[in-house]
This record gives sequence, C-alpha cells and structure tokens, in this order.
Amino acid sequence: MNKKTKELAELSVPRLMLKFFVPAFIGVFINALYNIVDRVFIGQGVGSMALSGVSATFPVMLIVMGFGMLIGIGAGVLVSINLGKHNMNKAEKVLGSSFLLMLLVSVLITVIGMSIKGPMLRLFGATAETSRYANDYLNIILAGTVFQVVGFSLNNIIRAEGNARIAMLSMIISAGTNMILNPIFIFGFGWGVKGSALATVISMIVLTIWVLAHFRGTNSVVKLKLENIRFDRKILLEILAIGMAPFVMQIANSFVQGLINTKLIAFGGDLAVGAMGIVNSVATMIVMAIVAINMASQPIISFNYGANSYGRVKDTLRISIISATVIALLSFLLVETLPESIVSLFNSTDKGLMGFGREGLQMALMALPLVGFQVVAGNFFQSMGKARIAVLLTLLRQVIILIPLLFILPDYLGLHGIWLAMPISDSCSAIIVVFFLINQWKKLTRLSSSF
Repeated sequence: MNKKTKELAELSVPRLMLKFFVPAFIGVFINALYNIVDRVFIGQGVGSMALSGVSATFPVMLIVMGFGMLIGIGAGVLVSINLGKHNMNKAEKVLGSSFLLMLLVSVLITVIGMSIKGPMLRLFGATAETSRYANDYLNIILAGTVFQVVGFSLNNIIRAEGNARIAMLSMIISAGTNMILNPIFIFGFGWGVKGSALATVISMIVLTIWVLAHFRGTNSVVKLKLENIRFDRKILLEILAIGMAPFVMQIANSFVQGLINTKLIAFGGDLAVGAMGIVNSVATMIVMAIVAINMASQPIISFNYGANSYGRVKDTLRISIISATVIALLSFLLVETLPESIVSLFNSTDKGLMGFGREGLQMALMALPLVGFQVVAGNFFQSMGKARIAVLLTLLRQVIILIPLLFILPDYLGLHGIWLAMPISDSCSAIIVVFFLINQWKKLTRLSSSF
C-alpha cells in the first residue's frame, strides 16, 4: 500500500472523515459560489429580469453537471473500490476510459444543446422579457461544456484516490478565478450576463488544465497514461452503472426545475422565477455542505467495502448521518429567521422579488432537517456500487413524489402550493429512506460478524 491507501485502510474513521471533510467542505463551498456569485452580480448589476433569465438556464446547467457526475462519480467510486482491492492496473484503466468518455459526451452535449436551446429555454421558463438574457448566457456556457465536464469529473477522481487537499485546491483556484472575473466583466467591461458566463467558462478552463496536470504529475495515485485512453466496454458499463444515480438525479432535477419554473410563471410571473433562482442558490449552498460529507465518506466507504472492512463502512455511515443532520438543522434555523437578509444579497431594490423570495425560502425549505440523511443515503448506496437502490432513493424525493404534488397542489393553493410541494415531498421520502438504511445496516452487521 502507498500512503494514501494505507490511510483509507487503517486510520481511525473519525480522523479520516475529518481529514477528508475539511478540504471537501472548503472546495464545495467555494464551488457553490459559482452560481451564487453569478446571480448576485447579475441581480445587483443587470437587474431582476436578467436574474430571472439566468434562472431559466439553471435546469440546462444541471443537465451538463449531471453528465459530469455520471462519469466523474462513477469512475471515482470504481477507482476507490479497485484501490481497495489493490488492483492499480484496473484503476488506471478506469481513469483512461472515463477521460475519453468525458470528451465524447461533452461534444455531444454542445452540439445537441445548441440545436435545441430555443425550445429548451421556453420549456424551462424563459419568457419574452427574459429569453434574451437566458440565450446570451447559455450560448457561452454550452460552448465551454467540455471544460466543465472534464474539470469536474477528473477532480472527483482526484478526491476518490484520496487526494482531498488537491481536490480542494482545484475548486479554490477555479472558483477564485470566477469571482475575480465576474465583477470585471459585468461592471468593468459592461458585458452583462455574457460577461458572467464568460467568467464561468474561463474558470472551468483553468480547472481543466490543473486537473490534467495533476494526473500527469507525481502527486497522483493513479496516472493518466496514453495507452489507457481507449474505450473498454466492460469498464464503461461499470462506470455508467455506478454513476447512474447522480446522473438520473441531476437530469430529473433539471426537468423538475423546468416544471417548477413554468408553474411559477403561471401562478406568480417572472419575479417568482427569479425568487426560485434565489431559493435554488441557497439550497445549493446548504446541500453542498452535506455533499462535502459525501465526498469525504465516498472513498472511505468504497475502499473499505472493496476490502471487506464492513465495520469501518458502518462507522462512516453513522458519522455521515449525524453530521449531515446537524448541518441541515442549523441551516433551517438560519433560513427561517433571516429570509429577508438572504434575499437582499441578490437584489435589494425590487420589493416584489423580496416578497416572493422571502416566501419561497421559508416555505420551500421547511423540511430541511429531513434532507441531510437522505442525501447521505443516496451516496452511501452508490459508494458500495448499489446503483439501483441509490437511483430509487434519489428519485423518490425529487421526482416520484414531487412531480404529482406540483400538478395537484397549485390548483388548490396557488403559488403556495408550489412552494409547499417541496417540503411535503422531502417528508414523505424520508420515511422510505429510513427503511432502506435500517435494512442495509443489518446486512453490514451480519457481514461484519462473518469476517
């Protein structure tokens, strides 16, 4: 074993979780600022209609991120499992095959996205007043798809091999570039939403160069070798199977966001869509903190599950659930007590947006305390390669229960029905997730006693 894999196998789980969580949290917190910074600068510098227009592109960006998750998380889990099995050759083949898949998928996304962007934006809530902003922003984002997919995916593999600190530095460098360029392009050059999109793409280019240099350098555990950059059918199917859960979640969430936007247009107008952009930004910050727990736990769970160390898997799950619940509860208290202060960060002049935003935050995020362990559960099953269960649990909260509520509740409660559909869905799915977690805990206990 090298130093990284030895730590995954032998260091106490609480110390290992803390060691991986701190850089993961810093990295995802800064990464979450990508969309937050875009919306703050656009809302303050261009206006509320521009904010609504960019919010209509959010589902499209979720789709792009979904493909990054499909490949990056799938390959990352597979790399960790094979490191646990001491199969370095297979781990490096996974890296090479996934890199080629990233390039191919990126080109397809760009070509297809450019060809259907008009109908897609209308589907996701762009109106005559906001479509110009949405189109300007999306053109540049789609042109830079390859950098977003490759940068995000490879950085996840860096974390999966145990290099949490380097993965954190990746996000700091990339997000820092974005935060520096955004005000320069929007206010200094007067480029508006185009400037914000360009700043995002340039920051992803910087990220891509950084992660590629890592896998060709001396700090990486697995190496990106030319002979491994080829399609291996078996490996690709394994990557896609494991990565399917976050992919399906992102794609489904994208269309759900589109559905929410169209309902908001019908019952609240453009400003309600802008408020949803604020709700999404705040929710992203909160969920990203929980995702940092998942990022810390994934290599530990995958490695030790591959090494048959089931007691360490259980310890990791327990710590993850407790930590995620604490974060969700504290975030709930903050959102419910300071909604106006949060909305004013995005736009402090439009009173209509303030009203919609305050109401959206307080109602849509009412069930936050129940979200933390559900996010952990999806990652837990995915990290063990149990893709079907991970997909089911992920879809429950954000699709299977939520979509019917979005069609039913607004007809009776209007705009309030849209906001309330989200916490009701969170609460119902929580019951089912608890059942799956208890069942898997019992299985791990039995497996642990047999070794």
